[in-house]
Amino acid sequence: MYGCEWDDDTGEVNGYEQYGYDGEDFISFDLKTETWVAPVQQADSIRQKLDHDWALTVRRKNYLTQECPEWLKKYVSYGRSSLMRTERPSVSLLQKSSSSLVTCHATGFYPNRAEMVWKKDGVELHEGVNKGEILTNNDGTFQMSVDLDVSSVKPEDWHRYRCVFQLSGVNEDILIIPVVVAVVVLAVIAVIAFIINKKRTGEKQTSWIFLV
Repeated sequence: MYGCEWDDDTGEVNGYEQYGYDGEDFISFDLKTETWVAPVQQADSIRQKLDHDWALTVRRKNYLTQECPEWLKKYVSYGRSSLMRTERPSVSLLQKSSSSLVTCHATGFYPNRAEMVWKKDGVELHEGVNKGEILTNNDGTFQMSVDLDVSSVKPEDWHRYRCVFQLSGVNEDILIIPVVVAVVVLAVIAVIAFIINKKRTGEKQTSWIFLV
């Protein structure tokens, strides 16, 4: 196994190359000392042979400090739009009835490194709180929800509660204050009237059927 690490802030580059045998470390290349390290006695003869191969050492050092970081920078550049992408969610409160759980629901956020909690007087609540899993939306964004048991909460104490959403890469938290939790039910009633004309013994009879 071999590869490299690149610090975008400091420009520091670290490389590694190591091999194992039978589930254990066998031999590895120390980039700082430019020597091979054998943690087991069985690899010592190989270590000595590799240490004397100066051309191999130069090639490995060049790859780990030059070629590998250049490829890594290219891949980071290609994926920067995705890696740095952040989308804020739409957050809402839902409650089926005055005695049911209050659900704080966030949807449309990206990335999925997010956290949502209920707080009372600025302190995170754990009792009576049920956190849901982060789910994927059809458009590639994410959604999550966290429920709060409000059976023992007095209406005048609602101002002490907050639903707080935190998204990785965004410094500001999203706060939802449940001053009034209401359920709005939209009902659409369609009434279709059919007029059935029938002729009975020369008379025209009209029947009305209403479907609600």
